Amino acid sequence: MSKTLVIGGTGFIGSRVVHRLLSDGHSIRCLVRASSRTDRIDNLPLEKVQGELRDPASLSRAAEGCDSIIHAGGISAWSDIDSPDMHPVVVDGTRNVLDAAIKQGVARMVFVSSAAAMGPSSTAEPRDESAAFSERDARGLNYVLAKREAENLCLQAGSKGLETVIVRPAEVYGPGDRDLITASNLIGLLKSSPVFVCRGGTSMVHVDDVAHSIVNALNHGHPGETYLLGGENLHHSELARLLLELTGRRETVITIPAVVLRLAGAVAKRCRLPFPFPPAVVPYATRYWFLDNTKAERELKHNFRSARATLTETLSWLKATETTPFPSL
Repeated sequence: MSKTLVIGGTGFIGSRVVHRLLSDGHSIRCLVRASSRTDRIDNLPLEKVQGELRDPASLSRAAEGCDSIIHAGGISAWSDIDSPDMHPVVVDGTRNVLDAAIKQGVARMVFVSSAAAMGPSSTAEPRDESAAFSERDARGLNYVLAKREAENLCLQAGSKGLETVIVRPAEVYGPGDRDLITASNLIGLLKSSPVFVCRGGTSMVHVDDVAHSIVNALNHGHPGETYLLGGENLHHSELARLLLELTGRRETVITIPAVVLRLAGAVAKRCRLPFPFPPAVVPYATRYWFLDNTKAERELKHNFRSARATLTETLSWLKATETTPFPSL
């Protein structure tokens, strides 16, 4: 029975990956930080090893005896999008994982990157894995640049005998987002009256579709290849209207010009003024992140559910959970 090391296995996506691997018969080892909250994977038949991405020795110990690695660790919260830890965790951390994998003779690794690594687009045209990356358009977007650099390290590792497959999830929604990584977007929209949105949009994807595709990438993905994991593409205004429909609310949706929001965000950031969300998010929110998932559906053998289905499950969970800050949902 193969043994897989899962990095980031206590997180929103990673814990779903762990459950999926176990159901497929994998033996699992999870790297957990000393401060990690592990209740998502407690009482499961797996091994836990303490360590972290910035500790090469702990990664080497964790990788020993493993046939494969799924690296889903990193920084995901919008509030940390400009964190000084971005490069040490995402880039240097991935380099440490790759070094440990090669040292311990691991055969295969799946790196969970992000659709952000494609870079932003000013148009709503869906892009596939062959889309050109623009350094100019990505200037100043630290998360984009860090994920891109980490991906390049993974591709380079192929020349050292480590099969690497890269997956790029879009904006991930679903039940169990207790840290409100993306669910906070929905809560913010539902609290608004009227509902303000900006020009731009993104592909959204259910967390279980992402987990399923990650495991399929481990089993079926072609080494050196990248796969976009995204469901339906929605303009921010379309997301707001669908959300209002599903919750039975009647509100006006007003689109703010992107240039106005960018200017306001820049002023708030420079002057440290209050803002409805982290100002560093504005350059991301006012662009397009639309995906063509044809390659992933074909080669990873999984179909992604609709935005309506994804939001319905997410809203049901938000309504049921006792920790939601929006109990009247």
